Amino acid sequence: MNYLKVVTFTLALVALAYGVCAEEDRQLKVSLFNGESLDGWQQRNGTASYRVEDGMIVGKTNEGSPNSFLCTTKDYGDFELSFEVKVDDPLNSGVQIRSKCEGDTPEGRVHGPQVEIATNGTAGFIYGEALDTGWLSEDRSDKQAQEAFKKGEWNQYRVVAKGKTIQTWINGVPVADLVDEKSGMASGFIGLQVHQIGKGTGPYEVRWRNLELTEL
Repeated sequence: MNYLKVVTFTLALVALAYGVCAEEDRQLKVSLFNGESLDGWQQRNGTASYRVEDGMIVGKTNEGSPNSFLCTTKDYGDFELSFEVKVDDPLNSGVQIRSKCEGDTPEGRVHGPQVEIATNGTAGFIYGEALDTGWLSEDRSDKQAQEAFKKGEWNQYRVVAKGKTIQTWINGVPVADLVDEKSGMASGFIGLQVHQIGKGTGPYEVRWRNLELTEL
């Protein structure tokens, strides 16, 4: 086999291997939301409402309700999650990762790491929802990270959870880089939170779209 044939053969093998890897990547990435229904999701805690509207999941507050969560029916451990979110300025929200509920019932209290959604400079940091930890992201002082979330706009989130490491980006800006030694959560559902509101306030809404997850 001459040199040209060897080079051609080698390039063909590289192209084949790349194609196989690309196909595997496409197979691993899944859409958590089909844009039309809430199939694959289950509401836990609270009486906030969730509906599908124009290819989005829209969560709406309900006065008197505790925190509400729309959760995947499947658990995930190591993954890369991406989504876009827009929230009314007064509303605090979040996305649960690797989370569980007490007794594994819809009424059981949801608990686990939460990727914060808020307009007060804490967006993208990790909070311990219903855990005795408070903030898992203890240092939230980075100015660039605090300003990454844009009020009144769609914000692009990227979350990578691998082992005990949880990293987040908002609109391409690094926010959290956490080694989670406190929550003890290695896998669990993804949950979309509608936070409780004070008496005489609201209603407020939070909207999600393009929720995609790649298992690692």
